[in-house]
Parts: sequence; C-alpha cells; structure tokens
Amino acid sequence: MTGSPSVVITAEHAGRTVPAAYRHLFESPAARAALDSHRGWDPGSLEVAEAMADRMGAPLVVQRVTRLLVECNRSIGHHQLWSDFSRDLSGDEKERVLRDVWYPHRDAVRTAITSRQPGLVVHVGVHSFTPVWRGRRRSTDIGILFDPSRAEEAHLALAWQRALQRDPATSGLTVHRNRPYRGWTDGLVTALRAELPESRYVGFEVELSQGLMPVSARIVEALVEGVTTVSASHLE
Repeated sequence: MTGSPSVVITAEHAGRTVPAAYRHLFESPAARAALDSHRGWDPGSLEVAEAMADRMGAPLVVQRVTRLLVECNRSIGHHQLWSDFSRDLSGDEKERVLRDVWYPHRDAVRTAITSRQPGLVVHVGVHSFTPVWRGRRRSTDIGILFDPSRAEEAHLALAWQRALQRDPATSGLTVHRNRPYRGWTDGLVTALRAELPESRYVGFEVELSQGLMPVSARIVEALVEGVTTVSASHLE
C-alpha cells in the first residue's frame, strides 16, 4: 500500500445541549439528572477530540446535542435511537429531530471522510465511559473498538494497542481491544464500513474511562502518536 492515510476525528456524544423546542422533555428532576450523567453525554470526549484534531491538523466533527434526544451513534430503527424522554414524540416530531440533528451529523462525518485525499482514511470516533457499571469496576482504561472481520482494521488496532502499551504516558494503563464494548455492533462507524471499502476507510472508536478525566496532555499525545504508528503500520 502507498500513500500516508488521512485522519478524521469525530465525537458523537460531545455535549448535552437540548434545543429550545425540546426543553419541555427534560424538565423533570429525573430528566435533568440523566442529562448531567453519562447517559446524557460522554464527559471529556470533546476536549480529547479537539486536542487530537488540533495536534494532527485533522478535520473534527462533533455532535453537541444530547443523545437523550436522539442517539446519533445508532441507526434509524434501533431500539436505542430514542430515549425514555424522547420516544413518545409524535412521528412528525421525530422526523424533524432526525432532519435537524441526526442526518446533519451523519452527512458531515461522511463528507469529511469522502472529501479527503485519495487513499486510506482513518476515522477515530472519541468516546468516554463510566468506570463503574452496575456496581462493578471496569478494568479497561482505554478501549480500541474495531471490526475483527476487516483485516486492515484488526492489524491497525493491534498496532495502536501496542504503541499505547509502549508509551510511557499510557504504559501503566490497561489498554484493551473491543472492550468495554464490541466494535462491530450498531453505530456510525459500523454504518460507514458498510458504505466504504476497506481500501478507503477504516473506523475506530477510542473509549476512554471517565476516571482518566481530565485527560492529560501526555495521554493525548500518546493517542496521537498511536494514530501515527497506525499510519506507519498501514504502509508496511
């Protein structure tokens, strides 16, 4: 393979903004508490995504509307597309939300990828996760999610994991592949894999424990260096 890959950074859960037309859905104490929790957004993901994009000179696409209105990392028809607070919207209201929030984000990410120079594009979706789930502490600090059925992604995910394990800034952290979530389940990256050939597109989601927040500049640099290693590994 020839040509250095391009990189595109995204953050699907960068904020917990509620558009004015839907604020009435989030007036209850339970809704406000959900907005402030990991259910409403991925704390720290925006700052990491911005720092990575700035460091790499990469395009950045973020979604600041809360996923409790509509989950931009789920496909239309998925049971998690709408939350407890938005699923009772009328059909017309849901279509308006999709038109105003869901489709624009998907289109912006797709355009950022397809408009890059010819050759491979490495898409990194930045997310964060709660370190304690249902009373149990997760062992993962950094997760690299990918589709193991795509050989190029599997190869590059392993290269990225090894780079992070060698870097002094992250060598003391637990770096897993396809934990705490599986990288091939429904999501934006999975949808783009179905649209774009592996010779053009590889997609990763990097999951950072919220226990690491705020993420240090040294960890961000390690993530960036890891992507650089991924690019070098692609050329081997």
